[in-house]
Amino acid sequence: MAGGSQRIYKARIKSTQSLKKMFRAQELIAASRIGKARARTAAAAPYATAVTRAVSAVAAHASIDHPLTTERKQPTGRAAVFVVSSDRGMAGSYSASIIRETERLIDQLQAEGKEVELYAAGRRAIAYYSFRGRDLAGEWSYGSDAPTSEVSDEIADALLGAFLAPAEEGGVDELHVVSTQFVNMVTQRPRVVRMLPLEIVEGVSVPGEGEAMPLYDFEPSPEAVLDALLPRYVRSRIFAVLLDAAASELAARQRAMHTATENAEDLIRMYTRLANQARQADITQEISEIVSGADALASA
Repeated sequence: MAGGSQRIYKARIKSTQSLKKMFRAQELIAASRIGKARARTAAAAPYATAVTRAVSAVAAHASIDHPLTTERKQPTGRAAVFVVSSDRGMAGSYSASIIRETERLIDQLQAEGKEVELYAAGRRAIAYYSFRGRDLAGEWSYGSDAPTSEVSDEIADALLGAFLAPAEEGGVDELHVVSTQFVNMVTQRPRVVRMLPLEIVEGVSVPGEGEAMPLYDFEPSPEAVLDALLPRYVRSRIFAVLLDAAASELAARQRAMHTATENAEDLIRMYTRLANQARQADITQEISEIVSGADALASA
């Protein structure tokens, strides 16, 4: 059919141009938000560092048997895993890589004979495990690229409650967090941190080599100080995890949308070339039909 191929290619060009505009818009939105996300992460770091150093000082200078810093005397055989994914797609393999890391951790814990209780943040992880019939002990969908302290406190309180609960009420022996670490705009990698019982993690949270540990006076007692500090420490760590994951998600989305925009441009060029070839073929066919008709009339 004359012109049929041209109409098909023109329709594909139009639809691909629409997709390109959407990809470009998503890229610009992610680029405009990532600066704010990184600034929030940097702004929260001093507080997290100060709280962690204070906890380190109490743990180093006081022999205290606190439930958040020691193993359970009577293990429950259960472990909590908190996975942080995204609420939206268009971020490449961001959520998929986190879920893969979570599955590896779950397999490892189950191989050790532990029962896993799963907590999920972000609709991608919630949908993944709900579709597979996995029960979630807790789930949060909060706008993963712009977390708030209220949401992080709610999550931290739920995880703390599970860790401090008695064995007969479903308490867990340990808490693991699976999230994404923002390295730079190109690299964001999944990471697993055992948050409870307390482990001091990341170089920013402990003094560097050759740096003296700050001196503290504990009033009214080290036990009371730990009771007040440790929940704040966990809340600050959860908030830092959510902020780091938000920056990672936005960077992954910007990179994925930039690649999608370039691919759309390549498709448009290819379809334009094919449409021109189809147009030339239609013109050649029409000329051949006209010449054949003229020859037939002349012969008659």
